[in-house]
Formats: sequence, C-alpha cells, structure tokens
Amino acid sequence: MGRVMALDPGTKRVGVAISDSGRTLGFPRPALSVDDGIYDAVAAIASEEMVDLIVIGRPTSLSGRETSSTEMADEFILRVQQAIPGVKCSFFDERLTTVSAQKSLREAGVRSKDQRPIIDSATAVVILQSFLDA
Repeated sequence: MGRVMALDPGTKRVGVAISDSGRTLGFPRPALSVDDGIYDAVAAIASEEMVDLIVIGRPTSLSGRETSSTEMADEFILRVQQAIPGVKCSFFDERLTTVSAQKSLREAGVRSKDQRPIIDSATAVVILQSFLDA
C-alpha cells in the first residue's frame, strides 16, 4: 500500500501533505506555486513518495453550495488525473479546514503574520489527517 498525498488547491499556492507509509499520520511538505509546472511538480512528488492516492480539498460554502473555488478545484483534480493517470484521486470536503489549521498554528505559537507561507500545507495536513482518521 502506497502513501496518501493531500492537496489544498488555491489560486497562488497548493498546500501539500504526505502520509506515513502506515497511512496513520500526515506531514506537511512545502507548498507549490501555481504556475505552468504545477502538475509536473505534483506528479514528481507522487512518484518520489510512492503515492497511490491523492486527496484534494474541494471547497464549498458552509451551506454546502458550490462556489467559484469549487469549480477551480474540480478543474484541478481533472488536470491532476491527466498528469498522473496511475494514481487514484478523490475529493474531500474542506469546509473549515483553514480555520482549523490556523488555530493549530496559533496554538503552536506561530503568529498570524508568520502563517502565510505555511498555512496552505498546514491545511493540507488537516485534510489528510481528517481523511486518514475517517
């Protein structure tokens, strides 16, 4: 059984987290910049980490309605599937995951202004850990 990778797609960065080989814990990786090489970068991490499942955060409003961010995530997963055809991809409802990640970082002593470069991957860890625990 391979590892699980979680992605938190955004307009500027994609947060990345990888599970341990036992699929019990999630660990952050540096966020990736959204540019022309994003799908190659995701494919390289998936290959390097022996990932066989990618869980992608799919944002909706608190009421569960789709938003423009939902459409972006849908396009992102389609492009990831095309870039890595041998790896299964799945959506994960990411409502309130950023709030949870911000709270965890604050509790760890990270000031709000220092969270910007790490919040995307911290959110990916929340998505991954929630998926693994489910």
